[in-house]
Amino acid sequence: QVQLVESGGGLVQAGGSLRLSCTASRSIFSINTMGWYRQAPGKQRELVAAIIVVGSTRYADSVKGRFTISRDNAKNTVYLQMNSLKPEDTAVYYCHATWGTRDYWGQGTQVTVSS
Repeated sequence: QVQLVESGGGLVQAGGSLRLSCTASRSIFSINTMGWYRQAPGKQRELVAAIIVVGSTRYADSVKGRFTISRDNAKNTVYLQMNSLKPEDTAVYYCHATWGTRDYWGQGTQVTVSS
Protein backbone atom coordinates (compact mmCIF):
# COMPACT_ATOMS: atom_id res chain seq x y z
CA GLN A 1 0.00 0.00 0.00
CA VAL A 2 1.34 3.41 -1.00
CA GLN A 3 0.77 6.44 1.18
CA LEU A 4 0.73 10.02 -0.03
CA VAL A 5 1.23 12.70 2.60
CA GLU A 6 0.38 16.29 1.75
CA SER A 7 1.47 19.46 3.48
CA GLY A 8 1.61 23.19 2.87
CA GLY A 9 -2.01 24.24 2.82
CA GLY A 10 -3.33 27.18 4.77
CA LEU A 11 -4.91 30.60 4.68
CA VAL A 12 -3.52 33.29 2.41
CA GLN A 13 -4.70 36.61 1.05
CA ALA A 14 -5.53 37.05 -2.60
CA GLY A 15 -2.38 37.60 -4.61
CA GLY A 16 -0.31 35.56 -2.21
CA SER A 17 1.54 32.28 -2.66
CA LEU A 18 1.61 28.82 -1.16
CA ARG A 19 3.61 25.70 -1.92
CA LEU A 20 2.04 22.29 -1.47
CA SER A 21 4.14 19.16 -1.03
CA CYS A 22 3.17 15.54 -1.54
CA THR A 23 5.57 12.87 -0.34
CA ALA A 24 5.10 9.25 -1.35
CA SER A 25 6.03 6.21 0.70
CA ARG A 26 7.73 4.66 -2.32
CA SER A 27 9.95 5.85 -5.12
CA ILE A 28 8.23 8.13 -7.61
CA PHE A 29 10.79 7.38 -10.31
CA SER A 30 8.44 4.90 -12.00
CA ILE A 31 5.15 6.70 -11.55
CA ASN A 32 2.71 6.87 -14.43
CA THR A 33 1.24 10.15 -13.22
CA MET A 34 1.43 12.26 -10.10
CA GLY A 35 -0.27 15.50 -9.40
CA TRP A 36 -2.94 17.53 -7.70
CA TYR A 37 -6.70 17.71 -7.80
CA ARG A 38 -8.94 20.07 -5.89
CA GLN A 39 -12.52 20.08 -4.72
CA ALA A 40 -14.42 23.17 -3.67
CA PRO A 41 -17.68 22.95 -1.67
CA GLY A 42 -20.55 21.88 -3.90
CA LYS A 43 -18.28 21.24 -6.88
CA GLN A 44 -16.75 18.20 -8.50
CA ARG A 45 -13.14 17.28 -7.97
CA GLU A 46 -11.02 18.66 -10.79
CA LEU A 47 -7.49 18.24 -12.04
CA VAL A 48 -5.21 21.14 -11.17
CA ALA A 49 -1.82 19.96 -12.41
CA ALA A 50 -0.06 16.70 -13.11
CA ILE A 51 3.26 15.24 -14.17
CA ILE A 52 2.72 12.52 -16.72
CA VAL A 53 5.07 9.62 -17.47
CA VAL A 54 8.44 11.02 -18.54
CA GLY A 55 8.03 14.52 -17.20
CA SER A 56 5.45 16.22 -19.34
CA THR A 57 3.03 18.38 -17.41
CA ARG A 58 -0.61 19.21 -17.67
CA TYR A 59 -2.45 22.16 -16.11
CA ALA A 60 -6.03 23.26 -15.77
CA ASP A 61 -6.67 26.36 -17.86
CA SER A 62 -7.65 28.28 -14.74
CA VAL A 63 -4.19 27.91 -13.19
CA LYS A 64 -1.88 28.16 -16.22
CA GLY A 65 0.76 30.80 -15.70
CA ARG A 66 0.14 30.89 -11.94
CA PHE A 67 0.80 27.35 -10.71
CA THR A 68 3.88 25.21 -11.32
CA ILE A 69 4.23 21.51 -10.62
CA SER A 70 7.65 19.96 -10.06
CA ARG A 71 9.19 16.79 -8.68
CA ASP A 72 12.18 15.76 -6.60
CA ASN A 73 12.82 12.07 -7.19
CA ALA A 74 15.39 11.89 -4.41
CA LYS A 75 12.76 12.98 -1.89
CA ASN A 76 9.84 11.09 -3.49
CA THR A 77 8.05 14.41 -3.49
CA VAL A 78 5.97 16.43 -5.89
CA TYR A 79 5.41 20.12 -5.32
CA LEU A 80 2.75 22.57 -6.41
CA GLN A 81 3.89 26.17 -6.33
CA MET A 82 0.82 28.40 -6.35
CA ASN A 83 1.28 32.09 -7.07
CA SER A 84 -1.17 34.95 -7.58
CA LEU A 85 -3.80 33.04 -5.67
CA LYS A 86 -7.43 33.98 -6.10
CA PRO A 87 -10.46 33.39 -3.86
CA GLU A 88 -11.76 30.91 -6.44
CA ASP A 89 -8.69 28.75 -5.76
CA THR A 90 -10.14 27.97 -2.34
CA ALA A 91 -10.61 24.21 -2.07
CA VAL A 92 -9.31 21.01 -0.56
CA TYR A 93 -6.30 19.95 -2.59
CA TYR A 94 -5.62 16.25 -3.02
CA CYS A 95 -2.44 14.57 -4.14
CA HIS A 96 -2.95 11.76 -6.62
CA ALA A 97 -0.61 9.18 -8.12
CA THR A 98 -0.77 6.11 -10.28
CA TRP A 99 1.66 3.23 -10.41
CA GLY A 100 0.72 0.70 -13.06
CA THR A 101 -3.05 0.39 -12.92
CA ARG A 102 -3.52 1.47 -9.31
CA ASP A 103 -4.60 4.88 -8.09
CA TYR A 104 -3.64 6.44 -4.80
CA TRP A 105 -4.93 9.55 -3.03
CA GLY A 106 -3.71 11.69 -0.19
CA GLN A 107 -5.93 12.82 2.64
CA GLY A 108 -6.26 16.37 1.32
CA THR A 109 -5.06 19.75 2.51
CA GLN A 110 -7.19 22.87 2.78
CA VAL A 111 -6.26 25.99 0.85
CA THR A 112 -8.26 29.11 1.66
CA VAL A 113 -7.73 32.37 -0.21
CA SER A 114 -9.32 35.45 1.33
CA SER A 115 -10.33 38.47 -0.72
